[in-house]
Amino acid sequence: MIYPVTIIGNPTLRKKAEEINKDYPQLEEIIENMWETMYSSDGVGLAAPQINKSIRLVVIDGEPMADEDETLKGFKKVFINPTMIETRGEQILFNEGCLSIPGIREDVSRPSEITLRYYDTDFKEHTQDFKGVAARIIQHEYDHLEGVLFTDRLSAFRRKLLKSKLVAISKGEHKAPYRTIPNK
Repeated sequence: MIYPVTIIGNPTLRKKAEEINKDYPQLEEIIENMWETMYSSDGVGLAAPQINKSIRLVVIDGEPMADEDETLKGFKKVFINPTMIETRGEQILFNEGCLSIPGIREDVSRPSEITLRYYDTDFKEHTQDFKGVAARIIQHEYDHLEGVLFTDRLSAFRRKLLKSKLVAISKGEHKAPYRTIPNK
């Protein structure tokens, strides 16, 4: 099942998501549906708040960006209850977009390397280092779990310039090639 995507302005996107356990209802089905939703929306990552579920769950498939970073070839992961342990390395600018903010792309500065602790779908714990574009994608999706959007990472000046567009998107004035959840 393809979920509609939560759009900027929905309060779920601003909440800190809750941890889950292996008995979370229909977890396998939710993960499968998140993959389907992400692929049908041409995304490389999707966090549960983007489908209006305030839980700490992320799916990522970096394969479509393997031309930019060959380490993304075969990079497909589910992150359950991730915790950012460390960010390091130089700050790198990269043009980001977000399914929850259709039609907006901006250059965002993020650290080039991270260490993340998370659980896989078998609830086996991992602590792993990521770098390059993989680290960037993870940071973007991790932000969703913390109630942060990529536009929050822009300068105050850029945010001010984008404000009217962001308000319009939150009111449903956007053309996304996928279903969205209208804000009330």
